Amino acid sequence: MSSSDSWDMMPKRSLFRIMRSANFEGINSMVESSTYEYVPHPHTVRKLSHQDEPVKVADQLPKGSFGARFNAWLAVKVTTGVGTMWCAYAFALLALVSLPSAIRSHSPVILVSWISQTFLQLVLLSVIIVGQNVLAAAQDKRSEATYEDADAVLHEAVEIQEHLKQQDATLNILIERLTALEARIS
Repeated sequence: MSSSDSWDMMPKRSLFRIMRSANFEGINSMVESSTYEYVPHPHTVRKLSHQDEPVKVADQLPKGSFGARFNAWLAVKVTTGVGTMWCAYAFALLALVSLPSAIRSHSPVILVSWISQTFLQLVLLSVIIVGQNVLAAAQDKRSEATYEDADAVLHEAVEIQEHLKQQDATLNILIERLTALEARIS
């Protein structure tokens, strides 16, 4: 008779009594005596203590001298102002002011120059910034979703580790009880 057969032959009431009467007081000492010791990754410790936050644009701005802070502030303000479709429309109107003069010159060089150096540069500047802002907003949403997914996975991993600790403790208790039961039977 194999050991699995003897396990199957064990009266279910006896097994239930063993499990029900198991003393759960010493769980921590049994888990600590387990051969596995969990060593959390430093990033996990920071994350669980809420020291890690998603990176924000404001965190990337210079915090040094007044000049560096002012330049960063001014650059953000100008980019915010120029990076709108209303600014693109205004630049288009501004460029159109010089179009009649370029046409009257009857020079293809001046007309090409007006198109490339005046109209396209002015209008495309704003349009490109608007496009980058749209793409950056989408990237920020993806980054935030990835951050939240990683947070959820970390939480689940910690829950699984807790569950495994409790299972180890219960298994240790059952092993001790079965060993004691085998000793009484033999």
